[in-house]
Amino acid sequence: MSIKNFFYYSSYILILSMSVSLWSCEEKSKEGHSTEIPPENKLIINKENPEIQLSTIAIGSCNHEYDEQVIWPEIRKNTPDLWVWLGDIIYGDSEDIEVLKGKYDLQKSNAVYAEFIKNIPTIGIWDDHDYGVNDGDKNYKMKEESRDILLDFLDVPKSNAVWGREGAYNAFSFGNADKKVKIILLDARYFRDELEDSEDTLKRYEINEKGDILGEEQWKWLEKELENSDARVNIIASGIQVLPEEQVYEKWDNFPKARTRFLELISNSKAKGIILISGDRHIAEISKIELPGQQEPIYEFTSSGLTHTWGNDLDTEENKYRVGDLIIKKNFGIIKIDWDSAPLEAVFEVRGTENQLFQETEIILN
Repeated sequence: MSIKNFFYYSSYILILSMSVSLWSCEEKSKEGHSTEIPPENKLIINKENPEIQLSTIAIGSCNHEYDEQVIWPEIRKNTPDLWVWLGDIIYGDSEDIEVLKGKYDLQKSNAVYAEFIKNIPTIGIWDDHDYGVNDGDKNYKMKEESRDILLDFLDVPKSNAVWGREGAYNAFSFGNADKKVKIILLDARYFRDELEDSEDTLKRYEINEKGDILGEEQWKWLEKELENSDARVNIIASGIQVLPEEQVYEKWDNFPKARTRFLELISNSKAKGIILISGDRHIAEISKIELPGQQEPIYEFTSSGLTHTWGNDLDTEENKYRVGDLIIKKNFGIIKIDWDSAPLEAVFEVRGTENQLFQETEIILN
């Protein structure tokens, strides 16, 4: 072990021993954690990756770093070409950067997860808990330092443009020609305006009618990424849900001006095969909306709850855009693109901790 790794590992053990929310070292050993921080992920993802053809994409969110990590071998059974984190990679919830780093190190040192990222290319974006504060916004004091730790965890090369701007938003392209896929990762935390708690017991927050989520620089960047995209499929990731309106938790609809702007941007975009993906909710569901200018409906695939989920109190939650069932079980998502189909088709699969299939939805892409 190098002196640098020894220092990091020693700091990580000290942090964990001081935190009542994490397991003891003996318990971690029983749950399959490696005894040292593993080597850096060798599968480095660049902005353009023509050699990586995406036919199967795995997605998920909401992962307690101290829970047993049993789901990764089940995800691998689907032979994904890429894994996309949709936020809450860890439950950091701290203004102490060493605490955040210690929790990321705990996740990355898990033997099962370490084996997963050695074999499966991995990218991702944060949500609130890995950002550092529950339902966090632009006022989080340690957001710059937290952003750097996230990028280090994801092994984002220092040559990537994200290191030279504020926020964690990014875009990656895979494959080439008529089988190219672009994945756009939106940062819905770093620039997001505030929400006020509601006095209405039926909802959690007051609507911020004029508030923004992305910030002007990210808006300009997103518009260019879509306008200039030559990809056949464009997947846009957001930690929080975009389409659902009825649920009372965090969502784009808490900022109706920003949501309208986002949907209009998609409507006016010439980008092909747009798919939305999101996490956060500790549930899985698929939503769809008809938008002007789009030949086919736009679908949102929400997959959340890798290590934990809600109870049954959400059974009656409405979502007028929902397709199929509301799934309140630990889950991950699989997106399969049928490149041989005409018109181009994709399949969304919601799968569980034993790789069981909970729901399958076929879609047509513009």
